[in-house]
Amino acid sequence: MEALVGRDLLSLADLSATELQGVLTLATQMKQGTVTPVSKKVLGLLFTKASTRTRVSFSVAMYQLGGQVIDLNPSVTQVGRGEPLEDTARVLDRYLDAIAIRTYEQQDLETFAHNAQMPVINALTDLAHPCQVLADLQTIQENFEQLSGLTLTYFGDGNNMAHSLLLGCALTGVNIQIAAPPDYQPLANVVQKARQIACDRSEITITTDAKAAAEGAHILYTDVWASMGQEDSAESRIPLFEPYQVNSELLGLADRDAIVLHCLPAHRGEEITHEVMEGSQSRIWDQAENRLHAQKALLACLLGAS
Repeated sequence: MEALVGRDLLSLADLSATELQGVLTLATQMKQGTVTPVSKKVLGLLFTKASTRTRVSFSVAMYQLGGQVIDLNPSVTQVGRGEPLEDTARVLDRYLDAIAIRTYEQQDLETFAHNAQMPVINALTDLAHPCQVLADLQTIQENFEQLSGLTLTYFGDGNNMAHSLLLGCALTGVNIQIAAPPDYQPLANVVQKARQIACDRSEITITTDAKAAAEGAHILYTDVWASMGQEDSAESRIPLFEPYQVNSELLGLADRDAIVLHCLPAHRGEEITHEVMEGSQSRIWDQAENRLHAQKALLACLLGAS
């Protein structure tokens, strides 16, 4: 994993299939108690969007590795007053060993990374959420002991989660189906990129038919129908997305041993029912826990832990 030291993670497409599997293997080892310290290293968190799991899991991961965390809240830094990202990146690069950024525009993340030498981690943009998918893949691997040949169906908005799942599944040999309304399907260029990565490794299907996509699937995955910044359209989306709700009927079409995942926070009764979320096939809480282990492994790799 030495090849990852000092690298950025702006998208899962930044990793090779071997590198991704290496991070997942280390995440499993860390969950079992393996320690790879990064003493005296400092991680900055620059979040312009709200966060619970990402903020806390990155902080705890860094502390458990022996490092420190600085919360760079835009409201109390010059970022909030309009300092150019290029300038902020050059300055913070002199202080920090790595930074995780949660923001709206992927371009802002890329601008920051272009002006900094330290590892820059995508902690969520409107385009991608790679760290979540690291935890998702770890959770799937825990349940099925392997990834290749499984089928994951994602229901709902073709958003940043759909984009990162497409790339993560393509890299690991998981067949992926995105079931979304016609006007809410994932970006064509991301689908094309995933197909290029997948080659013959996995199948990628984009459809509007939720029931057909659920049939025989090993993993049913969903996310909120309106992401952060889309609250004004939340009510109008409900009629369009109701056929994509993950409920007992949809789950009944899946493989007998299928599991259910949700990246959280959830709107129970909208994209997923309370019954399914709390049911025996839900692995949502394991998935949330694995944010800690997957990100700890990622940090260890990028920071060159001993």
